[in-house]
Amino acid sequence: QVQLVESGGGLVQAGGSLRLSCAASGRTSSGYAMGWFRQAPGKEREFVALISASGGTSYADSVKGRFTISRDNAKNTVYLQMNSLKSEDSAVYSCAAGLTTATLRIGSANYWGQGTQVTVSS
Repeated sequence: QVQLVESGGGLVQAGGSLRLSCAASGRTSSGYAMGWFRQAPGKEREFVALISASGGTSYADSVKGRFTISRDNAKNTVYLQMNSLKSEDSAVYSCAAGLTTATLRIGSANYWGQGTQVTVSS
């Protein structure tokens, strides 16, 4: 079993930066593909970024060049560095873990965190 807890959300002005953290416990997350998803009110959950067990990354077109996903296996933590934030980035951001990058990419995760709110003012 893996428990995921997100933190780092908050209120930020457009153009600002924020770093989200996802701490894993119960079992090491190093063997899982890890990803970030977001969901705004009234909208479906959207893929944001993922990082494979070997360190390969993938991003949604809407965040390429602005967001960076990384992982620190020693700390059992995955990060999402968000720069040049826009109002349309406002959403609840959730961390997820999956057995493969392919299944995680479409939202078929084995584990989900509780989510953290990101609000970008404009």
